[in-house]
Amino acid sequence: MRTGEVADKLLKMANQMLVVLLGGALLLIYGVRVAGQGLKTAAGAQIKNALSQTTRNRFLGLLVGIVVAFFLQSSSSTSVMLVSFVDSGLVLVSQTLAVLLGAGIGATLTVQLISFKLYDYAIGIAGLGLLLMFVSRSAARKALGESIFGFGLIFLSIKIISDTMAPLKENELFQQILLTIGREPVLMVLLSGALTGLMQSSAATMGLALSLALNHLIDLRTALPIMLGANLGTISTPFLASLRTRSEARQVSTAQVIFKVLGVLIFIPLLPWFQKLVELTSQSFPHQIANAHTIFNCIVALLFIPFTGPVYKLVLRLSPARKEVREERFGPKYLNPELLQTPSLALAAATREAMRLAEIVQDMLAICIRPFADPCPDPEMIEKIEQMDDKVDILDREIRFYLTHVSRNPLDEEDAKREMEILNLIYNLESLGDVIDKNLMELAKKKCRKEASFSKEGKDELIAFHQKIYQNLVLGLSAFATRDETIAQQVLRNKSKIRDLEQEYYQNHLRRLEEGLAESFETSRIHLDVLSNLRRINSYITNIAYPIVTKTKSEAKE
Repeated sequence: MRTGEVADKLLKMANQMLVVLLGGALLLIYGVRVAGQGLKTAAGAQIKNALSQTTRNRFLGLLVGIVVAFFLQSSSSTSVMLVSFVDSGLVLVSQTLAVLLGAGIGATLTVQLISFKLYDYAIGIAGLGLLLMFVSRSAARKALGESIFGFGLIFLSIKIISDTMAPLKENELFQQILLTIGREPVLMVLLSGALTGLMQSSAATMGLALSLALNHLIDLRTALPIMLGANLGTISTPFLASLRTRSEARQVSTAQVIFKVLGVLIFIPLLPWFQKLVELTSQSFPHQIANAHTIFNCIVALLFIPFTGPVYKLVLRLSPARKEVREERFGPKYLNPELLQTPSLALAAATREAMRLAEIVQDMLAICIRPFADPCPDPEMIEKIEQMDDKVDILDREIRFYLTHVSRNPLDEEDAKREMEILNLIYNLESLGDVIDKNLMELAKKKCRKEASFSKEGKDELIAFHQKIYQNLVLGLSAFATRDETIAQQVLRNKSKIRDLEQEYYQNHLRRLEEGLAESFETSRIHLDVLSNLRRINSYITNIAYPIVTKTKSEAKE
């Protein structure tokens, strides 16, 4: 065979090998993501509940990080989620440090799993996952099938990459390249870190390392720097995710950089001794690589967990929280699109935004009585109420739009109920704000134009009636926030009491007219309209409580 033909044949084989390797690597990355998405869907509510417990102590936060990272199949994904939580105000930066350390350990569990020689059963595992996805009726079982299918793809990709690399055992040039790079651990760490940042998955990088190990193309001395680089590369994902967030959220990525960079710098000079330790853990080379990954993250966690306080102070120095520039345009603060893939977390963010809307409406109701207590309302205060109502309209629109995206994902019964409660709350609060802005403020302006004043008794009754309405709003918002049925029932009971009080004040006003009181005659229409609109406001407040009460509405209504 001529030299040219041999060269063409070798080039063709190299191209085929490169295509198969690229396909196997992409399949590996996809398998990791599918497995993580399935577990995340199956345990979305549990993830939310687990993260809500991080305020207790750092060791519980460490455990939470381990569990969440395993379900997300990635420490990077866990870090990104924490960035989103801090940006949405769901957790504090100081609460995330222990979770970050635990996430490093949790991500190694996937590598431990794929270090077992299950690739011969990859098709069967993927088939089992598909079967569960097709025959299961419940969303949880479908999600479990999706995760099993993802693991099947991971094992299949390991098999493909390993078989493709098998001929390289006889290639002296390839072995010489690996040997040369292996002698430069810092270079190997940087190359591995760059690869991990590119693939956005340390598990994928470790999977490639295991494929090389199965064919004995690398030794443990070379594998350890690859492992360190895989851990170092995880800092890229949360860093990119934090670029457009508030400064507090960027502090999470800063903490991740501190943990990973310091951990790698500590281990690089200790690699010979660390190698001896790892060799004692197993006789199997793939297991040694997986064990090294787990041991590294466990040691880093043990080193830093007692010092999360000082690390937090260092984070504040390196990435100080800046006062956010006040935006010209008012808008939502907590509706983070990163949370939409986990409905329970997105609903928690929507709840916070709804309560922000509620605070504005509560302030509107608190001050709306002042124009009727004073001889003539302050124009600036009426303008302020109009501006507050505009903000309510903006938040109402944005929350509704956000919830339409949330409902595109499958919702369990509890999440679906909470979504309806939020929609009910913002509808009634927006309507309440309109009554204040478009009705009560117009009556205040009318009173001012007529230069009329209420009688002392009439003014006192309006103030007292307003106070009852305001107190009921506080109860209604408390019932929504706590989902306390007892408080909600109290709001419903107050409806009849407030209606009776309105009738009492109405009769008192008629009595004053019969007595010929001049102030009552001049303000009669305004006085009665204020009473009517305040009672209408209370109807919207009552509507907030209805979804919280589990008993039949007929029992609660009049």
